[in-house]
Amino acid sequence: MAKAKPRKQMLRFCSLMMAFIFAISASVQLNDPDWYLWFPLYAAACAVNLVNGASMYINQMRQIARLTLWLGGFLLIKPLIEDFVKGIAGFWSLDMRERVVRERFGSGLAVASMSLQLKASSMSMFEVKVRPHVEYGMAVLVGITYGLSLAFLMVPQTRNEFLIKHRERKAYNQFTQH
Repeated sequence: MAKAKPRKQMLRFCSLMMAFIFAISASVQLNDPDWYLWFPLYAAACAVNLVNGASMYINQMRQIARLTLWLGGFLLIKPLIEDFVKGIAGFWSLDMRERVVRERFGSGLAVASMSLQLKASSMSMFEVKVRPHVEYGMAVLVGITYGLSLAFLMVPQTRNEFLIKHRERKAYNQFTQH
């Protein structure tokens, strides 16, 4: 039996890192009112990343990844429409205190991760290297995921200007000028 090639070391590591964040995301969905939408998305994304990170690609994982990609796409549209209709946070908002921003971010991560996993699994198992855009794409995805998560958790919300919505920033500036 052939030993696993070192071709996917960075991709494997990034897949395991994404599996960890999706596992955490799935676990915190259990107390949500619409857990039945988000838990399957994060659990399936976790499973695909975990299996693809820990071992060689399995054909059934491609099918689960495709299904997760479609579910993630649907669940990405949901908060976008809700935010547009109700004007909650704005399209470019990174204010993680808003539910629609967290939902948009989580479903976007799942879509991006599944796209990269499907691209990586479409390559031959005997290829020595992963295509650079797949490998670096996963690395960038991990960086964005953990970077924004740490920024949200570590930086005090009152001082974190990039997380304050535009209208709150404008009101704050008007208040401090008087």
